[in-house]
Amino acid sequence: MPIEASGAQKLKEVFARLLRVYPDLHITVEDLIEEGDTVVSRNTVTGTHQGEYMGIAPTGKPVTYNEIFIFRFASGRIAETWGVVDVFSQMRQLGVIPANSEQPHVEPAPKAA
Repeated sequence: MPIEASGAQKLKEVFARLLRVYPDLHITVEDLIEEGDTVVSRNTVTGTHQGEYMGIAPTGKPVTYNEIFIFRFASGRIAETWGVVDVFSQMRQLGVIPANSEQPHVEPAPKAA
């Protein structure tokens, strides 16, 4: 979701948009891993598509998808965030991508030396 805001305001806007799309949004934290100043959260997200999403009119269909977020903290606040959201799975469940389509294979990035 392209959002012009930054910091806490950006996070608020992300959730405001998600709640318009999936008013019954539920996020289950499957794993929460902390090391040093970094926290990783692996989540399962569920909701019912009740609002326009990425140009897709509401379908009323339930969706379940996975996401992983990495947060780096500094001075008790989130300083950086990285995330991977399974949009392919969402699109398949909403009927945009045929159900028999396979998720494209992506080669992992080479490890730094």
